[in-house]
Amino acid sequence: MKILFVCSSNVCRSPYCEYHFKRLMEADERLRAIVSDCKSGAVFNRSKKIHAKAKKALLADGFDEQYIDAHKPQFIKDNLSLFQSSDLIIGMTRWHKWCLPKEIQSKYIDLSVAAGDSYKAIPDPFLAPNQASYNKVMRVVKGYVERMADKMIKDGVYGK
Repeated sequence: MKILFVCSSNVCRSPYCEYHFKRLMEADERLRAIVSDCKSGAVFNRSKKIHAKAKKALLADGFDEQYIDAHKPQFIKDNLSLFQSSDLIIGMTRWHKWCLPKEIQSKYIDLSVAAGDSYKAIPDPFLAPNQASYNKVMRVVKGYVERMADKMIKDGVYGK
């Protein structure tokens, strides 16, 4: 299956999910047997590069700076095929679903739900006043990504 993490601008939450999920895929062949590709995209804003605080958070998590800098935000209106070709679209808030074209909304699930929890919106850390506040949101995101991966492995396939 191909999964796509989405957020508003593809500069904070969704690339963070993508990078961490890819790291989990590299570490576990069972996850690679379920997921063939993992990417991220934006449903609302067109952006040019990853947010500076996201970069700092990813560097602190041990990701390579060149790998982070290679991220090119993908906007739905510029790359609709990326969204259409994904089997599962995982968003941060319920309203992300409503930003998708109607014909692909059935592929959507919120990250908290995908992790096996009840719905909880992941706040946008874009305007976080400092790195510590930003990192607090990213720790929540990372926890959901890890639980989602564990659930996928446990189930053997992804089931909503």
